[in-house]
Amino acid sequence: MNTPAHLIFGLTAFGKANQTAVTAAAFAGALIPDLSLYSLVAWHQFVLGTDLRIVFGELYFSEAWQRIFRIDNSMVLWGIALVLGVMWRAPVMIALCGAALLHLVLDFGFHHDDGRAHFWPISNWIFESPVSYWDPRHYGTYVGMAEIAAALACCVVLWRRFVGRWMRGLIVALGLAEIAPVFAWALMFGG
Repeated sequence: MNTPAHLIFGLTAFGKANQTAVTAAAFAGALIPDLSLYSLVAWHQFVLGTDLRIVFGELYFSEAWQRIFRIDNSMVLWGIALVLGVMWRAPVMIALCGAALLHLVLDFGFHHDDGRAHFWPISNWIFESPVSYWDPRHYGTYVGMAEIAAALACCVVLWRRFVGRWMRGLIVALGLAEIAPVFAWALMFGG
């Protein structure tokens, strides 16, 4: 799924009004599984000048990159951390790990040929979902529309939950970031 959707879903599931630390942890947990990818892509694109076709066609699938992804996308590691957070009754840790696990569960179900080894260190197996959040050959058009609809519905929930200007600004920014690709494609391809 797209990162803005993960952030919206993580905030909806684990963000709490008037609990800034818990809400920040939910945001961070929803972001962390994608952070290594963004860092690696940014390094290659802006520092090394690597062509994006090489980044996403070769480097993304390389053993070096997949080794990194195994760690921050491990349901096993995040699950252990969540259990510890529940045992310690630590709301910040629960929000962080819960939002990260929600991110991973959604990714597990919506990555066809670009998934991650979510069960590391137990296994390096990568599930190949029959559906994709982006690839039209695997229902990506429909999943993408459903993702946008669900994310915008969650934005309404978040808008009602959070009344502060800063949070409402973040909610609007995330909603716009979620729908921006639709408008970009329409502008590029005239439809």
